[in-house]
Amino acid sequence: MKKVRNFLVVSLLVLTLCVVGQPVLAQGKINLNTATVEQLVELKGIGAAKAQKIVEYRNKHKFTSVDQIVEINGIGEKILEKLRDQVTVGKKKKK
Repeated sequence: MKKVRNFLVVSLLVLTLCVVGQPVLAQGKINLNTATVEQLVELKGIGAAKAQKIVEYRNKHKFTSVDQIVEINGIGEKILEKLRDQVTVGKKKKK
């Protein structure tokens, strides 16, 4: 009985993580408009300070393009190119 309960707890945990992580990840990319500081720190070239700046920027200006990240002090073209394949700003709406 204890093994069954443990299995159910672990299964529920995995299911919860899958559902909660869904909005942040789009095709394996991190969404600049929804990612946490912790998730942003996982990106190449982004430390805690830059991750915090990304969150502060998006609180004022929603990202509509990955290219906007260079508007953040301390993030230039080199970092943009490292990040381009790792990040997204969300799905484009079809007309």
